Amino acid sequence: MTENYDTSWNLIESNKGNLPDDEDVYERKYQEWKTRDWPLWLKDHLIFPFTVERMEDEDDAYFTDVAKRNPFRLGHIMEVIGIEPEEDDLYGVIVQVREGRRKGYVSLCDLEVTARDDRNFWSVREYAVWFANR
Repeated sequence: MTENYDTSWNLIESNKGNLPDDEDVYERKYQEWKTRDWPLWLKDHLIFPFTVERMEDEDDAYFTDVAKRNPFRLGHIMEVIGIEPEEDDLYGVIVQVREGRRKGYVSLCDLEVTARDDRNFWSVREYAVWFANR
């Protein structure tokens, strides 16, 4: 990642609501994102391994204590150690993760790099925003 990474597409809190700096930037960025080969782009822009937290989970783990006991679940912190070369139609980009001694696979759009100064923060955030709005 370069020092001059363009984050103008990111939403900023204002009295008009959460909007980007420039109202046209999101549409321009979205057009760029539509043509992007995400697994390849991420492989070129991410520095492995890196730490993430699972912020989304598709099942009923919100209402049970399952997430506390099982690895790779909601609220768990894990390390991303690799990326799958092909994007899944339903789950998007899949990454290989390690939690303790266990390894598994999780959808990247369910993960967040929590440290804003991490070099992977904006690349993962950019993918998650694109995936949520595709």
